[in-house]
Amino acid sequence: MTESSPSPAVPALEAAQLHCRSLEQALLRLRRDGGLARIADWGGRLAAVLPAGGRLLAAGNGGSAAQAQHLTAELVGRYRKERPAYSAISLHAETSSLTALGNDYGFDQVYARQVAAHGRPGDVLVLLSTSGRSANLISAAVAGRSAGLRVWAMTGPGPNPLAEAADETLSIVGDTTATVQEAHLVAVHLLCEAFDAAVAPRGGSAAGALAARPVAARREAS
Repeated sequence: MTESSPSPAVPALEAAQLHCRSLEQALLRLRRDGGLARIADWGGRLAAVLPAGGRLLAAGNGGSAAQAQHLTAELVGRYRKERPAYSAISLHAETSSLTALGNDYGFDQVYARQVAAHGRPGDVLVLLSTSGRSANLISAAVAGRSAGLRVWAMTGPGPNPLAEAADETLSIVGDTTATVQEAHLVAVHLLCEAFDAAVAPRGGSAAGALAARPVAARREAS
């Protein structure tokens, strides 16, 4: 009787289980090492900025660009419950500006130049990088702090240059780039939850909160 060979699905299943365990461990570290408190704090502070006419700028490269755009979409649209729209821009989605700046100034400056153009003191800049070593994000962090923005970074394991350049950092310890990106998505959703929880008591109805937004004075001052 011929011994049967292992099923081709077995290695794939083992890899999937390993992948899930890696993500579970990364999220356990996020909970254990104070990451949830940091995210909750960011959400509360963001709730003081955006309803008052402030803006969130976000950027990343590759998969982290998608995560940054996910964040801005949740703020301009909604996360769970209906609420006013808030100003949030993904800098990598500005394709004509991105390509023009890359051509004229170099890829390292594609975000820094946009931060200088769109950012105002008190705004928030969120930068996502699994390595924490992307030169264009580091330059954006420096430009943001120089312009008076609050610079928050979501990175992989620290220390890393982006964490050093930012005001505050949420560092995810993960075994792979994929694990870090997946944990960043969880962090993005938690930030939206914290923001919504903090902004809800201030706003009343969505229509009333939208009508009450004091944006004119701030934009005139800029």
